[in-house]
Amino acid sequence: MKRKLPNITSKLYAPAAILMLLLVWQGVCMMDLVPGYMLPSPEQVWQAFVSDAPLLMRHAVYTLQEAIAGLLIGIGLGFVSAVVMDRFQTVYRACYPLVILTQTIPTVAIAPLLVLWFGYEMTPKIILIVLATFFPITVGLLDGLRSADQDTVDLLRAMGANRRQIFTYVKLPGAMSYFFASLRISISYSIVTAVISEWLGGVQGLGVYMTRVKKSYNFDKMFAVIFLISALSLLLMWLIDWISKKSMPWKRTD
Repeated sequence: MKRKLPNITSKLYAPAAILMLLLVWQGVCMMDLVPGYMLPSPEQVWQAFVSDAPLLMRHAVYTLQEAIAGLLIGIGLGFVSAVVMDRFQTVYRACYPLVILTQTIPTVAIAPLLVLWFGYEMTPKIILIVLATFFPITVGLLDGLRSADQDTVDLLRAMGANRRQIFTYVKLPGAMSYFFASLRISISYSIVTAVISEWLGGVQGLGVYMTRVKKSYNFDKMFAVIFLISALSLLLMWLIDWISKKSMPWKRTD
């Protein structure tokens, strides 16, 4: 009981901080410290969200489809790349600089080209999301695989273990925490990249919705979609945390 009480108390800090921020925000708006057309109140933002909820949900589903598709491909590509570069030093020396190079290409520079080549549907958005998400997965998992305890590896080799067994029982379990840490970064990248790619060209999605409400100066709706994007990112982050706890029961602290 004594251990659980601090844990429960610590979980209340974030909701309390968010509530305090909303109260201060509402107070600032009620006292007219900032013009209403520049900073809508939380109440106005909530009303805008409720009034446009069906439209927002339809756009959100489209954005989530892009983000999840790109993320899954990025995870697969990053996992394979990390395993191959860990296995073959020549491949590591040849490909690792190319992996770094993919992150030097600005999204705003390549997105119009992808739209020109692949149209305004999901394909160019998914490609951008893959480019943004596979890098953290590759680098994080590769660091985890290469940080395997060498004494344990040598012991298994002395006992006659082959490369597959060493990978399965030593390297991969030891790299799981690195993988999930990278996956949390990739989750946030996937949502943000999907929205940005929709800004630069698209027919559906939260980015398209944001562009339309910005042009009509509906800043209450702009704030509503920002909060929705944050909520989606937090939801996916919570899902990853849950999966990581199920996948690594030895890491549990509660």
